[in-house]
Amino acid sequence: MRISQLEGKRVALWGWGREGRAAYQTIRSRLPALPLTLFCNKEEAEEATALADPLLTIHREATAESLSAQQVVVKSPGISPYSAAALAASANGTLFIGGSTLWFDEHAGADGIAARTLCVTGTKGKSTTTALLAHLLRAGGHRTALVGNIGMPLLEVLDPQPAPEFWAIELSSYQTLDVAAAEVGPEVALVLNIFPEHLDWHGSEARYIADKLALVTQAGPKIAILNAADARLASLQLAEIEVHWFNHAKGWHLRGDDVYRGDAFVFDATRTPLPGRHNRGNLCAVLATIEALGLDAAVLAAHAESFRPLPNRLQALGERDGILYVNDSISTTPHATLAALECFHGQPIAVLVGGHDRGVDWSDFAEAMKRDAPEAIVTMGANGPRIHELLAPLAAEGKFKLEAAGDLESAVGQARRLLGDTGVILLSPGAPSFGVYKDYVARGRHFAAIAGFDPDTISAIPGIGIS
Repeated sequence: MRISQLEGKRVALWGWGREGRAAYQTIRSRLPALPLTLFCNKEEAEEATALADPLLTIHREATAESLSAQQVVVKSPGISPYSAAALAASANGTLFIGGSTLWFDEHAGADGIAARTLCVTGTKGKSTTTALLAHLLRAGGHRTALVGNIGMPLLEVLDPQPAPEFWAIELSSYQTLDVAAAEVGPEVALVLNIFPEHLDWHGSEARYIADKLALVTQAGPKIAILNAADARLASLQLAEIEVHWFNHAKGWHLRGDDVYRGDAFVFDATRTPLPGRHNRGNLCAVLATIEALGLDAAVLAAHAESFRPLPNRLQALGERDGILYVNDSISTTPHATLAALECFHGQPIAVLVGGHDRGVDWSDFAEAMKRDAPEAIVTMGANGPRIHELLAPLAAEGKFKLEAAGDLESAVGQARRLLGDTGVILLSPGAPSFGVYKDYVARGRHFAAIAGFDPDTISAIPGIGIS
């Protein structure tokens, strides 16, 4: 749907975070006389009221009846379309779209593709992969936008001048359906991996997987870049899409820590600041994407050495009294926590796990702890008791030390005591931060402050925007 097609319709915004504000500013700039309705919480309502927009009607609750009164609802990504109110309104004819839908349709090409759009998704690693993709393209002299879920909504950069040559766009599972709802598709869709996550938003594991894969099964990309080592991705049958595989012996893959293209050695990935084997594997995904664009990926590979890692993603904050503090606050699945532990294998580790409870199964994590556990695990958050109960029998066998904490500050203090005078305190919660913190960034900032580091210096995302 083009923004101009909203003219004359009953249009509402649902949510007033950064995405919601971007949608408001964009629609209002194009359609200044269009009446708008806003559904948001009390604090957001106070901020929106301060705009003094006589054509903006504000409601603090979105009900099935009030949503059904709208023809189009531009929904912020964090709001699930599977809520009872949204489903009822959809059944009554209300169309729910996201800001990403509007952006893609504003960039429609004659071939039904939004040119030079490179969309990246996956359960883990998508932010670093998108940033690395932008970094290598810029190193090759290409003006590139780093936008999307990474921290800059697409509608904030609807029509920049001069336009970038490439758009590196991170998409969460909340946004892949928005792109699929657009009338045009991305030029390239990169899917890194699929693990169960965000089950509270999607409603089930099956729906989460289907929604995540919508980027390649429904959005109609010209090219799909897929992980051959992921069983779900490897089994996909995609018609009329050009597919390139990474983590495959014939394409870009790792042998140990070395990057190969087929049988040709290209690059020693240990020369990069990318933490962990999974991030080095995602370098192969980036190189496969660059190659699919017709560029010389082997030449650009060496520029990965100058990449600056992103905050809150296996971010080494520094040492205090012999303890290394690592901020992996963005970790929201048990699989991400396992990957983080692997990065510090062989060192004494106290890992802090737990947060918002979405009903995700931690049994695979517990099984992994039977084989290779850190020195200590401290549980916290709403799902902390459930994780603690699952791990308690293993702790009783002496596999690791296990304690429960009431909050993050207590968890850090207990981890210090359990480690003694050396080791790694790793914040890798394997769960979202909702209920205690605004988001994973706020959680990471609090962790940094507790550890004695300046939160402001660790929070900036390098390279975001267009350059």
